[in-house]
Amino acid sequence: MTNTDATSQDPGTRPAHAPILSLRGISKSFGAVSALTDIELDIHPGEVVALVGDNGAGKSTLVKILAGVHQPTAGTIEFDGKEVSIASPGAALGLGIATVFQDLALCENLDVVANLFLGHELSALRLDEVSMEVKAWTLLRELAARIPSVREPIASLSGGQRQTVAIARSLLLSPKIIMLDEPTAALGVAQTAEVLNLIERVRDRGLGVIMISHNMEDVRAVADRVVVLRLGRNNGIFTPDASNQELVAAITGATENAVSRRRDRKAAQHSAVEEIAL
Repeated sequence: MTNTDATSQDPGTRPAHAPILSLRGISKSFGAVSALTDIELDIHPGEVVALVGDNGAGKSTLVKILAGVHQPTAGTIEFDGKEVSIASPGAALGLGIATVFQDLALCENLDVVANLFLGHELSALRLDEVSMEVKAWTLLRELAARIPSVREPIASLSGGQRQTVAIARSLLLSPKIIMLDEPTAALGVAQTAEVLNLIERVRDRGLGVIMISHNMEDVRAVADRVVVLRLGRNNGIFTPDASNQELVAAITGATENAVSRRRDRKAAQHSAVEEIAL
């Protein structure tokens, strides 16, 4: 049972304009296995939507549908108010949907410039080596990225800097939506803060951001809405200030969990202290 309305987003919060992306009744089956069932999702320009759920909840399948890797079994996708079919990764990029997968797909032996323009050196962007370097510096400065040099090999960069390069690369074709798969996974505190700051700057550029994450603190830091999937279905839309108990219950389907028990213990301890004081 979903609880979408129970803690749903306040109508007065961020996006009041039309969504750039709307999913209605999206389902996906692999043979007899149903991975997604009747998924509903709206993404507005200039907002970060966190997509959360347990392993196997359907998050990756949904992202791969939007990235053109999988085709939905049923349902409709609207982009810019028009129904579309995302038949391939190239079609997704053509619409304006960019994806940064968790493995980043960077070439460690190449420098930052080469990674940013890999595959576009002389074709779509029609840039020479000097122009690519200038454009790389311009883009990274706009994002306030902490990259020591665009001629630095990827192998020498930190995890946060690599994530920055991957996100910057996704912005080169001026997408309208960027999807980030676990962008802070395995990063330290400082590197995580660097990536979260970058996500905010991407949002401030007017892009819609879909962020998959298991880290609720990171979600709270940057998300405007939190969309929970459970067993391939919608199971709630929350504001970032929703309680841990509400989020854990939506993710796991269990109202009785470690978070709720800890809350009850604290409440009992508080009551006991008050009784002693009286």
